[in-house]
Amino acid sequence: MIFIQSFYALCVFCGLLYLYTRSAVPSSDDVIFKKFQHTYLVVYLLAMAADWLQGPYVYALYEHYGMTPHQIEQLFVAGFGSSMIFGTVVGSFADKYGRRANCILYGILYALACVTKHFNNFYILMIGRLLGGTATSILYSAFESWLVYEHHARTFDKDLLGTIFSHATLGNSIVAITAGVASQFFVDHYGFVSPFDASMVVLIIMVILITTVWSENYGDAKASLGTAFKTALSHIKTDRKVLCLGLIQSLFEGAMYTFVLEWTPALGQSQVQTDPNKPKEVIPHGFIFAGFMVAIMIGSSVFKVASRYLSVESFMRPVLFISALALCAPVIMPSSQPAVFVGFLVFEGCVGIFWPSLGTMRGKYVPEEARSTIMNFFRIPLNLIVIFILLQNLNMITIFKFCVALLLLASGVQWWLYRLSLVTPMADVEKGVSSSSIPFKSTQQQLVGNGGTSYDDQSEVMDV
Repeated sequence: MIFIQSFYALCVFCGLLYLYTRSAVPSSDDVIFKKFQHTYLVVYLLAMAADWLQGPYVYALYEHYGMTPHQIEQLFVAGFGSSMIFGTVVGSFADKYGRRANCILYGILYALACVTKHFNNFYILMIGRLLGGTATSILYSAFESWLVYEHHARTFDKDLLGTIFSHATLGNSIVAITAGVASQFFVDHYGFVSPFDASMVVLIIMVILITTVWSENYGDAKASLGTAFKTALSHIKTDRKVLCLGLIQSLFEGAMYTFVLEWTPALGQSQVQTDPNKPKEVIPHGFIFAGFMVAIMIGSSVFKVASRYLSVESFMRPVLFISALALCAPVIMPSSQPAVFVGFLVFEGCVGIFWPSLGTMRGKYVPEEARSTIMNFFRIPLNLIVIFILLQNLNMITIFKFCVALLLLASGVQWWLYRLSLVTPMADVEKGVSSSSIPFKSTQQQLVGNGGTSYDDQSEVMDV
């Protein structure tokens, strides 16, 4: 079967590419940097593992409890809705009250969401979805904000930030595959709720590690929450690079999450029945998912190679355009399962390039004092896109046309960002300071003002 053969071929190619990048792409020999990178990655991957452990069996658990499709749809809409509304507010607390504290809050909220899975009650499960949606917004903002601040504060080479993001993407794919296998094991032996209990244990370990090895950092701790929102909106209005990044994130991730909802039925419908009396072949979803994760790992390695020779702003232009072409496969050739599958693999490879690229660009252009707030602002249109898809009764081809349109728009915005990057003062880029942040405190002043480490005072760099 093409799925299994492709998985093994991708594994071989991924391994060879990883070995090549280890020898061809330079890395830091700085022991302090390696320790810092290790400290961040362990915590971040534990946070992602807790999320991946839950993912495969959320829908199955609801079905096991006898929820109707309409009730399940309501629960998922509630999750995305809470991420859009409550998550935007709670996630933005990171800038005022601390990124480390916000990451701990992620662990607490998500653990409480796991507890609700023990109750076969629609309203309790709804509370769990609200908690989980809020926690997800923190996951995709506070951890990155903590990393970027600490990386700059410890005066590490700015190019090494992309290396950390690449390793995070690579590790996240490995964690996803491992978590999927672990979830299956727990369900087979202990029932549908057990993956959520395992996730809760992982979250507790993560919180303990954060409290013991992470230092705290802030955005603008003196500003009120209302002021933080106004500052974030001001940056979005006045700095077109920040606006571009937010639009690219919303458009690409909107298409990506829609793809996550639709790849299973798309591959199922693309089977061509040569014998009408023969039952449809069962699609190996586990191998397909694992293949997607390996494709993302390949993408993360491609990012490392590409960023050595080109600017991120430059090579992301064709990457986003290729991602749009990849999702044309189920639109143009909906009955060709191999073509649809290859298109999906190419798209996942683009996802693997996108994640570290977006993190690197945000590290350059998003101002420090409102980093988490700005990142959460752009999750609002992302969640609106997914909610819109969930609430419409659209056919598969229409949905993928919608995804292609989103990706083409993202590609156009990336071209705009690239042109803007050509006129960005190099001093600002090297410091990771947005040009629009000039009227506000500079990143360096903010670090010192919040009790952090000055860029120029290397003697006081704090180890983890």
